[in-house]
Amino acid sequence: DGSSGAGDAQLPQEVDLFVPQKTQVVIKSGGATEMKDSFGSPSFALAGEVMVAFAEGHKDYNGPQHTSDLYTSEIVAGYINATEPWSSIVADISSDDWRAYTVFNRESSKDRFGVALLPTAVSTGSDVFLLVGSYYLIRDATGRRWNDDGWDIHLLVGKATQSTDAKQGELIEWGAPTSLLASITESTRQRNLMNFVGGGGSGIVTEEGWLVFPMMATRKNDRGIESMLFYSKDKGVNWDVSKGIPAADCVDPRIAEWENRELLMLAYCVDGQKVFRSRDMGTTWTKASDLLPRVWITTQAIPRGEGWRVGALITVELYGRKVLLYTQKVGYPPGERNDKALYLWVADSNHTVYFGPLSVETGAKRAFANTLLYYGDALYLLQGMGNGKTDGVFLFRIIEELGKIKSIVRNWIEVDAFFSGLSTPTNGLVGVLSDSSDAGKWNDMYRCVDATVLGAIRIEGGFKFTGHGAGGIWPVNSRGDNKQYTFVDSTFTLVATVVIEKMPPGGSSVPLLGAMLEDGMGTKFLGLACAENRMWETVFDEQTGQGDFWVPKKEYQVALMLNGNEGYFYLDAELLG
Repeated sequence: DGSSGAGDAQLPQEVDLFVPQKTQVVIKSGGATEMKDSFGSPSFALAGEVMVAFAEGHKDYNGPQHTSDLYTSEIVAGYINATEPWSSIVADISSDDWRAYTVFNRESSKDRFGVALLPTAVSTGSDVFLLVGSYYLIRDATGRRWNDDGWDIHLLVGKATQSTDAKQGELIEWGAPTSLLASITESTRQRNLMNFVGGGGSGIVTEEGWLVFPMMATRKNDRGIESMLFYSKDKGVNWDVSKGIPAADCVDPRIAEWENRELLMLAYCVDGQKVFRSRDMGTTWTKASDLLPRVWITTQAIPRGEGWRVGALITVELYGRKVLLYTQKVGYPPGERNDKALYLWVADSNHTVYFGPLSVETGAKRAFANTLLYYGDALYLLQGMGNGKTDGVFLFRIIEELGKIKSIVRNWIEVDAFFSGLSTPTNGLVGVLSDSSDAGKWNDMYRCVDATVLGAIRIEGGFKFTGHGAGGIWPVNSRGDNKQYTFVDSTFTLVATVVIEKMPPGGSSVPLLGAMLEDGMGTKFLGLACAENRMWETVFDEQTGQGDFWVPKKEYQVALMLNGNEGYFYLDAELLG
């Protein structure tokens, strides 16, 4: 399965796309080139058969009153012929002829720097749409302070030329940037917003053909951030801003279209990372607590600065089923807290599993923003990496992991079909420990999270546990196993078929089925045990109780249920206690 082999997987193929002090960037006004000191905030789009990679290109300021974080910033693009084999793509990018091209900038002077930020792209057919926020840094009269001013937001439209022999810089023809500030400000006048920028990463094209960008803005009254949608229903002729926001002070929005044409927004809010859904193009939002359980991380459990934040989120369809692909950094090797690695996760409405790593950080090469593009038989990743000062952008081709994902999704479909044939509902069914095992593992039929067993004898349909310390552990929400199903800390049902052969000597109760829960405020235990006096014993959050008598060698269906702060125990569908 995906998780068990993640620690020793071979990293995907990569090529240096935008490299500080190496990549030649063609200046917008002509054929002259210059080099940048760093690149960041990558975005990806496919126009016709041209992959377009965008990034911020930074040039450090070295004049009077120099500070380490003062720089000009332009939006640069690299054009890649998607029809070429990977070896040719690598050769083209690695050659001395490779160029990046400035597609948007604000003119700079001695006392005024243009800063363009967070390129956010979406494409349909041969057209690519680019949303860019920008402002000026202006030195004040004292010469000691730089203030931001002249905020604007522009839309650029490019078209793939479709020419098979076009030069690299001619693969996309760009129109002039169009300022959207006046229309956006007018449509959001009642909300008192300013400083509009794209959300970063990529936008989406809905099933109806609407173009949708994630967008952010600053509230004038308290400088808080709001995330919203910016969309067009007529292929870019007219644009509008969504009327609602998922929650106040949520940043870094990532969007995707999910089932039944609902839109998802994943964002990082004051109290943690959350997923929201909207069925009316952002007028109203609700929490999608049933989706992407792995990304619901609270600031109590994971501090805001750590790397569990999602980098990219896209929807793809495999074998007729929509799935979500997303990237997220976790410990490497799994369970470690120091070096971080970027993993690729796949999820549907019920299941999630990870593959990788796609990239691994070192002390001098940390990972930053990233974005995904699915095209043909390959998945591509744009990843910003560096030391925080001289960062570059790297292109990865993800083949092995995509093949595993396809195999997993096909298996999910087959297992769901199997249970449907037994008239067993599969809505909400996350995992099933199957009638198969290997090397101390009890296999999950969905191939997401296997259980480990100790002191176990294999029998038909499961295991027989004998001796002191015998049992099984299903780490569905273990931090060491990357906390795949965080929802179990608040809501779950666990069902098992058990037979108690006999009690061991000693007079103490024997645990039968239990769950350790972490809610950010401590650890709780929900469990069922059998006592020597043949009474059932229950425990939940240090509260114990007793129920009916149990009968040796009788088969029972046991269920543990957690619903918020309430725990329940069932025997053969009857409530215990």
